[in-house]
Amino acid sequence: MRSESVLVPGGRDVRGTLDTPEDTVPDACVVACPPHPQYGGRRSDTRLTALSETLTGEDVACLRVDYGAWDEGRGETTDARQACAWARERYERVGLFGYSFGGAVALLAAAADADDGRPLEAVVALAPGTGITGGVDRTVPDALETIAAPLRVVYGSRDTTADWEPIVERARALDLDVVELGADHHLVGQAHKAADAAAESLLARL
Repeated sequence: MRSESVLVPGGRDVRGTLDTPEDTVPDACVVACPPHPQYGGRRSDTRLTALSETLTGEDVACLRVDYGAWDEGRGETTDARQACAWARERYERVGLFGYSFGGAVALLAAAADADDGRPLEAVVALAPGTGITGGVDRTVPDALETIAAPLRVVYGSRDTTADWEPIVERARALDLDVVELGADHHLVGQAHKAADAAAESLLARL
């Protein structure tokens, strides 16, 4: 796997790491959003790097991003959308992934892109919560009804950190793809299992 630094264009300081296969030129890319930046969430997060390893092993690139300055979810959603726009200029197919806070960001960003007629090829939210409320025009569960791309929600049944229940309930009511893991929010010892569950859905469309 090769890695290079990326500065995502836009009004915020969004930096990323683009991971690509060693010997091939991929035509698809997944943008990966980290957990809450105020609690140490970074593009180096174990769940993001595990996903990237799996994707690049299947000839799909992965752009792991750090958000710009904290903006209560609104700016971070813009960051994810800008990263997807960057990827669209370079790849034929683009997917979006997020873990924890990043899962909620990914859902809101995918819904906003669908509103603008720019649906993604696939979206996966891992252990998302409903906590983003500042400056956003819809709740995270409501975003599920707008997303045009194939969507998978992966959650841990022993997660007592994120408020995942409203998202999972809405996803099931909409007959969306939901995967339950016997894990806590941090997926201790199960990062690669969670990455495989996410990659399975993404690779099927990319």
